[in-house]
Amino acid sequence: MTEKDYVIKNAEKLRCGYTTGSCAAAAAAASAEMALTGKKSWGARIRLPRGEEVLFTVNNQEISQVSARCSVTKDGGDDPDVTSGLEIFADVKLSEDNRFCREAEIIVDGGEGVGRVTKAGLRVPVGKAAINPVPLKMIEKSVSNVLEKHGFKGSAEVIISVPKGAETALKTFNHRLGIEGGISILGTTGVVEPMSEKALVDTIRTEIDFHKAADREKILITPGNFGSDFIREYMGIDITKAVQCSNYIGETLDYIRYSGLKKILLVGHTGKLIKLAAGIMNTHSSYADGRMEVIATHAAMAGADRKEVCRIMNCITTDEAMDVIRGESFYGHVKKSIMEKALDHLNFRLKNQCRIETIMFTSDRSHIMKSDGADKLAEEFM
Repeated sequence: MTEKDYVIKNAEKLRCGYTTGSCAAAAAAASAEMALTGKKSWGARIRLPRGEEVLFTVNNQEISQVSARCSVTKDGGDDPDVTSGLEIFADVKLSEDNRFCREAEIIVDGGEGVGRVTKAGLRVPVGKAAINPVPLKMIEKSVSNVLEKHGFKGSAEVIISVPKGAETALKTFNHRLGIEGGISILGTTGVVEPMSEKALVDTIRTEIDFHKAADREKILITPGNFGSDFIREYMGIDITKAVQCSNYIGETLDYIRYSGLKKILLVGHTGKLIKLAAGIMNTHSSYADGRMEVIATHAAMAGADRKEVCRIMNCITTDEAMDVIRGESFYGHVKKSIMEKALDHLNFRLKNQCRIETIMFTSDRSHIMKSDGADKLAEEFM
């Protein structure tokens, strides 16, 4: 590992890892080498999409007359990735049938433990193995380089498999996305950054693409499980219609605007969404807080005295802070004022190119804030 194989996150030096796509490409290259030479390979060097060459250790080598099989262990580095430790296998079978063509034909498919796409809206067509476009190109290129080195111009069939992929997939979003039977082979740079925001944002974008395929006009988003429960139990909306955007509200809105969707309903707990009234678009506590400041400021503008403002500022949760002003004459005005300010920031982020409505709620659901058109838009999802 070199210095570029590490990142600094929250004042810690963390080790990077490699994607399932990189592991599959390395295993495929090694299997192609073994199938051509009849000799075991203990390593495979491939070029990653971001440019550098990496040597991968190869395991579980098997060789037959015109085929070979081996695996590479998925190493996610210090990222809490559920696929870390999985063996990514590649079976390569050669055929001379294509020998008169100028270039070898390479056919890639998924085997055991690699999911199949069953619903439209993803970057992989329905019916195909869930091997994303960049990893697919990596596999094809890595095998092509080996075949070219040996002057082989026939065809090569490559099957990627992950023996424990089906059980691991239960811990991922795949079922919600319509990917059944296993994990996806993923990666855009070939490298996994620890606690990667990019990986999470990429997952959110994939979900948006999936939902857009079903409804090209509107989308329902929520930060997490609190919002999902509220949508299902209080609003009576099928939760499979919602995209969970975690803390990445700004990134989510950017991609929705890019995608061309025109109506957004954002539903979430006040502990997250009230930060929007301060223009905070990444709601993770490590980025910014401002929850009590928002409520206290709007309460002060509505007529709260110093004692009430201090009580709000000393609260730990938004539930507690909203309870402080419950029953005050300015209670309704505070809720309306907070919502208006949140919408100002949301519309600024969206460049006023999408209509957005918002619903915020406290844990006991006794304090609910809604934008003027939220209920009407919610009816469109029922």
